[in-house]
Amino acid sequence: MKILNLYAGIGGNRKLWGDEHQITAVEINPDIANIYHDLFSNDIIIIADAHQYLLEHYSEFDFIWSSPPCQSHSSLRYNIGVRYRDTKPMYPDMNLYQEIIFLQYHARNWVVENVRPYYKPLIPPTFILQRHYFWSNKLVPNKNFMADMLWRSQIPDLQQEYGFDLSEYQLPNKRQVLRNCVKPEIGKYILDYFLPQEE
Repeated sequence: MKILNLYAGIGGNRKLWGDEHQITAVEINPDIANIYHDLFSNDIIIIADAHQYLLEHYSEFDFIWSSPPCQSHSSLRYNIGVRYRDTKPMYPDMNLYQEIIFLQYHARNWVVENVRPYYKPLIPPTFILQRHYFWSNKLVPNKNFMADMLWRSQIPDLQQEYGFDLSEYQLPNKRQVLRNCVKPEIGKYILDYFLPQEE
């Protein structure tokens, strides 16, 4: 399949997808995109605004995965940061809902991933796995994945959980980059439901 991986980060969701697909990853941060390239050198990596790239290229792909920034929606940020640590409130980033609506009406196979929000979602998720909400054109059955307490974890724990060693890279926000990853097993579990079924 031709797969578009938007807001790719270092590729947590992509880690177990293998190399039999043609994967295009879009990441706006060049430093993070370089790490992705080192980890998945067979993929096409584009340094660009994923939101705009989706609008211009959605029809070129068989499957689209989008993980828009989650901080402005995060129940964790709101419940701990805003309520107890004087973190400044912020407007929820509506790109999330723009992409869900756009994909509903214009794409073939797609998934949008985000964290559980601190508010009632404006569009109910199609399914929920672990700490993530998913909107999609397919209902992926529920499955129990081992719960994590990664919001408390430090870099070594996160690297072990996701199977990435970032010790050779200089990033000012390495812990956040790792925390933004989707568990690789979840990424593979979802993709498997979109693979063409053999006759």
